Amino acid sequence: MKKALVIFGSTGNLMYKKLIPAIYHLIQQGHIGEDFMVYAVARRNQSFDDYIEEAKNQVKISIDWTHFKQYINYRVLNVDNIDDYRRLNDEIVNKSYNDVSIYLATPPTLFPLISKGISQSGFINKGEKHKRIVFEKPFGEDLESAQSINKELWKYFDETQIYRIDHYLGKEMIQNILVVRFANIIFEQSWDYRSIQAITILAKEEEGVLSRGGYYDKIGALKDMLQSHLLQMAALILMDKPKEMTSDLIKDEKVKIFQSMTFDQKDMLLGQYKGYTDSEKVDRNSSTETFVYAKAYVQNQRWHNVPIHFLTGKKLNEKRSEIIIHFKDNHDLNLLFPQSSKVENKLVIKVSPKEGVEFKFNVKEPGLTNNIHPAILDYCHNCKALENTPEAYERLFMELLNDQPTLFTRWDEIEKTWELVKSMKSNSQPIVYNSYEDLLNILEKKEVLIDDL
Repeated sequence: MKKALVIFGSTGNLMYKKLIPAIYHLIQQGHIGEDFMVYAVARRNQSFDDYIEEAKNQVKISIDWTHFKQYINYRVLNVDNIDDYRRLNDEIVNKSYNDVSIYLATPPTLFPLISKGISQSGFINKGEKHKRIVFEKPFGEDLESAQSINKELWKYFDETQIYRIDHYLGKEMIQNILVVRFANIIFEQSWDYRSIQAITILAKEEEGVLSRGGYYDKIGALKDMLQSHLLQMAALILMDKPKEMTSDLIKDEKVKIFQSMTFDQKDMLLGQYKGYTDSEKVDRNSSTETFVYAKAYVQNQRWHNVPIHFLTGKKLNEKRSEIIIHFKDNHDLNLLFPQSSKVENKLVIKVSPKEGVEFKFNVKEPGLTNNIHPAILDYCHNCKALENTPEAYERLFMELLNDQPTLFTRWDEIEKTWELVKSMKSNSQPIVYNSYEDLLNILEKKEVLIDDL
């Protein structure tokens, strides 16, 4: 089956930084065959050779452009002109590309307009197999805008034809969560409130907003990170085991978690790093948060009274994304080994930049005593792969081109996570912080376990 990938927004940063490198690597590794074509679509009136020269300047990885450009066509398209859509569709049909994915690497405000053009031109008809449309994050800017966009999309496409990207779901260790949980009986049988004391999910960044100030100032950390990446990580950690590992059954279990989750507003902390309002395209009086700490509970039998701590922010002390599972203390430890100090069992799933799993457990201290001290089993995933693990977008493209929607988000997931963020809306001004230590001091007063953070 001949496959075509049509990318709207092909002169944007996402195309050059992520999409072209991912597609090139898949071609080089033989995952994409010769019957494949990328139609790079944009408004800019330039020739194919001009586009390739621009791509050469923008793409940072080494590419054999003589070989790679055989897989690319550049097309100028005005998103307001239905005839432009029809001409492109006619070319794809005439060249017998019968498996078509349309990727919108554009601002969300253009989603309805482009979707209408795709539908009216016959690119994708409702219910048509081997035709799908892909939307980049963010999907809306709040609950109401997401619902409005989705209502418009459902006029033109079936839900099964709609693929919504959250690139975190393509990361190696996010995919590994369900394997760690359900392929290891030692974890599966201890994965509830009887054994687990608390869970921490964090995504820290050292950099500020850089050139994204115009976008970020409208969104903030709550919507940019917690609504999507962190809540998706939480759902995979907290969900019950599905009857089968199919896309819809996994998503059904994730939605149940979102429906059962509640946030306590009095435990929330919003911050804004000092100097944020001096950033390019940021309102000088902005109250947009660049840091969020929040605590949630899941009101179901498995997770009774277990706190889930979320933390994300910019201009922090390091770049690190992790999920940390704190197991409860062994109350008999001091009776059995009275000279031993308290040692906690802890499982850490490292998402980035390091990828792997670390488990902290108790062993006997060397020597003549029975004292206990901690030991760590540390599996480094990207070390084992010689730092050659696939980028998230490579995996997502593979799933897309093979019509596998598991790593993409379904509408009810999007809606429920926006509902959760809406319930967290705060009227308080974010605290301006000079350093990460300022935030830790405040969290410590809130009796948050800051050792993880």
